[in-house]
Amino acid sequence: MSSETPFAVAVLASGEGTNLQVLLDQVHGRDGISVVAVASDNPEAPALERAAAAGVPAAVFQRRDFGSDRLARDRALAGWLRERGTRLVVMAGYMQLVSEEFLDRFPDAVINLHPSLLPAFPGIDAVGQALAYGVKLFGVTVHFADPGLDTGPVIMQRAVSLPDAREPADVLPHIHELEHQMLPEVVRLFARGAVRIVSTHSRRVLVGPAAVLPER
Repeated sequence: MSSETPFAVAVLASGEGTNLQVLLDQVHGRDGISVVAVASDNPEAPALERAAAAGVPAAVFQRRDFGSDRLARDRALAGWLRERGTRLVVMAGYMQLVSEEFLDRFPDAVINLHPSLLPAFPGIDAVGQALAYGVKLFGVTVHFADPGLDTGPVIMQRAVSLPDAREPADVLPHIHELEHQMLPEVVRLFARGAVRIVSTHSRRVLVGPAAVLPER
């Protein structure tokens, strides 16, 4: 990868943006990677302030600004990201589903971070769901986004055993630690071309050296 053409990453975030901050601290401006855009559906999201502090262009795309037309919002969002040369879109705490049309603008290049070991506990409040179920093993999944609810092919998963967890506060610090380890690693892998969906098996993802070799 040429130093003149960094691998351009965009981040979508609805809230605090702690995972955005990890990317800004650990990969932005390093290893040929640049965070080129931050977008949110929430004009009050602290993530926007984090972007501004880092000098990264940021914008808000609320559905109500598009007459509650999700497709119109996604078209505008995709256009804004493409203007900035985005090659990978990272959904990090983005509390909106994106349309198939949006995904088609960034084929195999939209990823999501989810606080459970998918396919278990998709959707909102995954940690609360897991606690209610009584699981002992919690975790984080980085996966390709698709039109469904946390149903895309899995890129990476890591788990932590917490047999005595009873409340979200017992789990969330461990989840955040995993997220902050995994997300920069996955972005670096994408920048190296080391993540690939197998063409003959749409749910199988090759990660690491095997991903840059011809399929067998």
